[in-house]
Amino acid sequence: MLLCVFFLLSLFLTFIDNGSAGITSAFIRTQFPSVDIPLENEVLSVPNGYNAPQQVHITQGDYDGEAVIISWVTADEPGSSEVRYGLSEGKYDVTVEGTLNNYTFYKYESGYIHQCLVTGLQYDTKYYYEIGKGDSARKFWFETPPKVDPDASYKFGIIGDLGQTYNSLSTLQHYMASGAKSVLFVGDLSYADRYQYNDVGVRWDTFGRLVEQSTAYQPWIWSAGNHEIEYFPYMGEEVPFRSFLSRYPTPYRASKSSNPLWYAIRRASAHIIVLSSYSPFVKYTPQWHWLKQEFKKVNREKTPWLIVLMHVPIYNSNEAHFMEGESMRSAYERWFVKYKVDVIFAGHVHAYERSYRISNIHYNVSGGDAYPVPDKAAPIYITVGDGGNSEGLASRFRDPQPEYSAFREASYGHSTLDIKNRTHAIYHWNRNDDGNNITTDSFTLHNQYWGSGLRRRKLNKNHLNSVISERPFTARF
Repeated sequence: MLLCVFFLLSLFLTFIDNGSAGITSAFIRTQFPSVDIPLENEVLSVPNGYNAPQQVHITQGDYDGEAVIISWVTADEPGSSEVRYGLSEGKYDVTVEGTLNNYTFYKYESGYIHQCLVTGLQYDTKYYYEIGKGDSARKFWFETPPKVDPDASYKFGIIGDLGQTYNSLSTLQHYMASGAKSVLFVGDLSYADRYQYNDVGVRWDTFGRLVEQSTAYQPWIWSAGNHEIEYFPYMGEEVPFRSFLSRYPTPYRASKSSNPLWYAIRRASAHIIVLSSYSPFVKYTPQWHWLKQEFKKVNREKTPWLIVLMHVPIYNSNEAHFMEGESMRSAYERWFVKYKVDVIFAGHVHAYERSYRISNIHYNVSGGDAYPVPDKAAPIYITVGDGGNSEGLASRFRDPQPEYSAFREASYGHSTLDIKNRTHAIYHWNRNDDGNNITTDSFTLHNQYWGSGLRRRKLNKNHLNSVISERPFTARF
């Protein structure tokens, strides 16, 4: 008994020293330098064959997962925009014709960008497809999700701020070994905007070739970050998002959005809403009107899991980009709580952080709590901006750790959300440590709609039992 009391007292003092009930890991991954992979590296190489399709990527093409958009680039001439596909490798029963476009950026001229919408697909089916012609044709495959159903199981990956460094490659390869079926990408793709003039376009090309090892085989659900804006008046480039919008289509019209930067899809048992942190979002703007209507369309009887993607985190205790999400929080947080969003994923901050369920919706300038408080109807906020880009890690967390922050660490990695049924999902954040996929933060996520009767953690700085019970049960430091 005395030993038990001593242990609890020691643990309590540890958390008091940290200044909060959360955990700040001291681990910082330093395996690879944060520099972009050289152009001559084989992982960025152009595929063999004249005018061979390259930078192949797919995304969901409709609202419910019965379509995909397949995109690729041909460098030498337009070539064919056909996609040939079928249920057996090498046997393609259906041919679909896509569209063709290109763009210029400063004096860079893009290759020929092909985009093909493939519709009428069967759920939970593996398809094989071929693009290109003759000896330069290339073959890939993809799997469709289960039919929209409240108990459909599905495993998502979550990646943000990827870039094209050796750390990026490590994160990508470790994600590919996770068994996840689709990526929820929370913005900042290529980091090509760190270059100038024609090199901006060149680095969009190399990024597309780097990620093709995953994006050609499973859909990545894209959201845009600040590094996609590319507002460069000194180069004569003043149209935001030109490269991103030219290369990475989204199924925005399927959710009645007026802009490719914000949209929604349903996949398996999840309703996924993608927001744009760098488009107008305050009251009466197009994004605000659209989101208001989209929340009304959510049917938790069919898609119990409600997930929101954005680039700038609403809750962030890192010195990097601190409080940059405050304006979107004030615009949308009440809706997030009202509709009981399960989890919100963001990037931007080059570190990892997970919050408790909290909200700050009671403060209105003239009264109310001016700080986050426990709220069982609120989402969990998770920042996964640690993909590996050339800007490096954001290692300066604010001290003391805020009470709303459950776990934070500055190292590279990716997350997975493994939905089991309508009530439970298993979440992992995987640190890429010394070439190994290491699960560092893990917990069971209880659905806000179907699991609303489950006991919730009460955020209380001095409540020792809560501190102990809510420690990440698979955490490794």
